[in-house]
Amino acid sequence: MSKTILVTGAAGFIGFHVAGRLLADGWTVIGLDNLNDYYDVGLKQARLAVLAGNRGFRFEKLDLADRAGMAALFARETFGTVIHLGAQAGVRYSLMNPQAYVDSNLTGFGNVIEGCRRNGCEHLIFASSSSVYGANTKLPFRTSDSVDHPISLYAATKKANELMAHTYAHLFGLPATGLRFFTVYGPWGRPDMAMWIFARAILAGEPIRLFGNGDMQRDFTFIDDIVEAIVRLAPKPPRPNPVWSGDAPDPATSSAPWRIFNIGANVPVELMHVVTLMEKAIGREAVKEFLPIQPGDLPATFADVADLAAEVDFRPRTSIEDGIARFVAWYRDYHRV
Repeated sequence: MSKTILVTGAAGFIGFHVAGRLLADGWTVIGLDNLNDYYDVGLKQARLAVLAGNRGFRFEKLDLADRAGMAALFARETFGTVIHLGAQAGVRYSLMNPQAYVDSNLTGFGNVIEGCRRNGCEHLIFASSSSVYGANTKLPFRTSDSVDHPISLYAATKKANELMAHTYAHLFGLPATGLRFFTVYGPWGRPDMAMWIFARAILAGEPIRLFGNGDMQRDFTFIDDIVEAIVRLAPKPPRPNPVWSGDAPDPATSSAPWRIFNIGANVPVELMHVVTLMEKAIGREAVKEFLPIQPGDLPATFADVADLAAEVDFRPRTSIEDGIARFVAWYRDYHRV
């Protein structure tokens, strides 16, 4: 397998951490990002500045939807592994700017997977999302569950990515692994996500808006656990499941080299408990504003990770208490507050 890995979304939250871990493990990493302004570009540039300190890192500023640019990148490089983490993120934003999701998550994914097919990629790992479980209410969410009822365009694009990857695995033998991430948080996180929003509001003395009246539950997963799962899966391209049957199809495996895994802490946590822990870590009480659940939001997420544990002998293990303390420490240091 080539020692050069392509990480898309390298200036993003998860991509930055994955690239850093791969570099520390001795890989050569080409990091791709378009540095869009969905959130603070300065934060993305600060992440890249950290990665640029590694001799094995090279940055490519490129939009996933740029068909010619993506084809040229794959033609001039040899990627044994592609870790595709670049996407237009955010459930709520997909209600306001759906075209951004079509461009990045559908057209962009098509360019990535076509580049992999035409240029000898041995393993495509791509980010899916817990949001694909959509209208499902049976908990915990299992990869063997049907996910045919998404409730946001973001979720629909991630489900589409899983289907596109399966098609390429079936037609062209491209090994592809889809990862359904569950509410990732930690240092260098995204400003549009709960931990960042809560920390900023508490420190500023501003109200925290708690949708679903604070009763919503999320399977918060610390970034280090996400990274550990990815690097363990990277050298293990999926193989066809020899007992897969079209008479009783397993949605998580296939007769093609394709797999789906959940990556979650396996511990759903109420938002109110998160606020309590944030107050403790910051040393200040939050001002709370309770609001109804928003369109596209899931009332609860809860990951079954038995398949992941069986495949790579790993389960996410960072407690919510430790994870929040580590995030708050980083946040205060980064913002000098």
